[in-house]
Amino acid sequence: MRPYTLFLPILAAVATVLPTASAGPIAYGLCQTGCNALAVACYAGAGFTFGTVVAAAAAPAAVLACNAALGTCSAACAATALLAPIP
Repeated sequence: MRPYTLFLPILAAVATVLPTASAGPIAYGLCQTGCNALAVACYAGAGFTFGTVVAAAAAPAAVLACNAALGTCSAACAATALLAPIP
């Protein structure tokens, strides 16, 4: 008898008893990564580098629009991936 033939049924039995895991935090991280990638593309399209422009009232309108889109995307990630209420 091979050693793993006894191990697999035991592993299956243990796996059915363990609590399930939620992929919420992983999905949230992936979603945020996507939002940040879009923000980088938005900044590049406007001719700026993401992370180098201070978000102030004097910032160009395109940068402010990119920041607003990033905020909307991040809020959507929180609402869907974490199931967190957004005020």
